Amino acid sequence: MEFANLGRSGLVISRLVLGTDNFGTQTTEEDAFAIMDRAHELGINLIDTSNVYGWRFGEGLTEQIIGRWLAQGGGRRDRTVLATKLYGRMAEWPNNSGLSALHIRRACEDSLRRLGTDHIDLYQPHHIDRSTPWEEIWEAMELLKTQGKIVYVGSSNHPAWHLAGGQESATRRGHLGLVSEQTVYNLLERTAELEVLPACRHYGVGMMPWSPLDAGLLGGILRKEREHLLGKPLPGAGMAPHRSRRLVKLDRHRAAVQAYEDLCAKLGEDPADVAVAWLLRQPGVTAPIIGPRTVEQLNAAVRAFEVHLDEATLARLDEIFPGPGPAPEAYSW
Repeated sequence: MEFANLGRSGLVISRLVLGTDNFGTQTTEEDAFAIMDRAHELGINLIDTSNVYGWRFGEGLTEQIIGRWLAQGGGRRDRTVLATKLYGRMAEWPNNSGLSALHIRRACEDSLRRLGTDHIDLYQPHHIDRSTPWEEIWEAMELLKTQGKIVYVGSSNHPAWHLAGGQESATRRGHLGLVSEQTVYNLLERTAELEVLPACRHYGVGMMPWSPLDAGLLGGILRKEREHLLGKPLPGAGMAPHRSRRLVKLDRHRAAVQAYEDLCAKLGEDPADVAVAWLLRQPGVTAPIIGPRTVEQLNAAVRAFEVHLDEATLARLDEIFPGPGPAPEAYSW
């Protein structure tokens, strides 16, 4: 496993992050325990979750699963950089969503209880809250840090202008500010290169891309589609809404995805491994977030560190999936 500092902070994390969005929905608690144990064996030390994961309104199911895993002891908590997120609605009554100081305090206490721990290592707003100023957010986060309930603050799904506003506000308060940002970023979805990734690099914010395989579109989906026609089940079958969105996008990018899979076949590499290896090569990217449903998928993910992408291959990937270019040149002169 490779390790790196998260942004400009002193926090050292593995260059793959274990995402837990599937725990409690597609992955049973028993299998989730096995995945987290195997992640530690592989050297993955950052486990990322959210209070809304598990997708049962107000329950925080995934946090509960992680909490029961940590409660087994054996050094699990000490070896884990524990990250969770807040923003989503957790109850019908007002002040149970967003980033008001009141909700930040309540959400943190609830996550600590579900996770069965006395502190969260990385606490992250899951989305921007246009009705709450950064000064209020930082005041609440600073209080939690003073109380020892959180250590670092990151963000998720924040546009570049909001990252800049948050960092400038933190600087005025003499605060470290954000150490990380989670955003969707992969070969098919490169919008982050326009402004979010440059903002992260400018402010020393570590980038942790989510959806590195773009819901499976970069994981060899056309090959799996052909196998399905031969009688093998297509992964994701039975999940109609999600699969429908994925296949609509596939239809839009089928030619590019086919060219990508052809290139991967020529390289003798699995498409999923190439997609993650490409992210690991991008300037400013600290650690992609992988979301394995099984231990086998987790074991396969670390193969990305062994994939060699030479300059010709990188250039070909840019041809297949061109990025947006820098701002403002991409949309101006």
